[in-house]
Amino acid sequence: MLRILIKAFLGLLMRVLFRPQVEGAEHLPADGPVILAGNHLTFIDSMFLSLLLKRQVHFIGKDEYVTGKGVKGRLMAWFFSNIGGMIPVDRDGGRGGVAALMTGKRVLEEGKAFGIYPEGTRSPDGRLYRGRTGVARLTMMTGAPVVPFAMVGTDRIQPTGAGMPRIARFTARFGRPLDFSKYEGMDRDRYVLRSVADEVMSEIMRLSGQEYVDIYASKVKEAA
Repeated sequence: MLRILIKAFLGLLMRVLFRPQVEGAEHLPADGPVILAGNHLTFIDSMFLSLLLKRQVHFIGKDEYVTGKGVKGRLMAWFFSNIGGMIPVDRDGGRGGVAALMTGKRVLEEGKAFGIYPEGTRSPDGRLYRGRTGVARLTMMTGAPVVPFAMVGTDRIQPTGAGMPRIARFTARFGRPLDFSKYEGMDRDRYVLRSVADEVMSEIMRLSGQEYVDIYASKVKEAA
């Protein structure tokens, strides 16, 4: 009950301050497993998405967000886990990606909504980068539909490196569910995985209007 009340209050506060526009929310199933795959412009994308939707959306997050010490650390852990729907996973090292994938699979098998950013990291410059194949593996392993979404304007609210959010409007757009059931059992075929991931990214690009760059965002960040 406390989680519901706090989420309702924060959702109202967000709507008053940022006046978000939501398009296509009817495409999100009211229940059952679903993958929400979208672009990633800023840290607050996941929080805003969670506050906009009635369904609880679960995301993978760095475990450091819930391992803080003292009262502040415990409050942050409760907030990210209960309001933001974050599931902490140690993503460092060679097994980090596998742990994240298996966590998403478990969430979907429990009939819940799982949010994923196929780019794998925040965009370094506002453009949309090549998607990784984790989203393809998840939909083919679980049969869950993929609902593409785009956050537009959140980078104006909290630009990279900024502290407190700025007051500005943003838009959340949701596309029609994508069904990849025809590829069932082909989650080890790298050509199929690439094709599915590219189709998801194409829909995200259409919704967001971003310029597409066919390289991984992580490579751009490493070069910088």
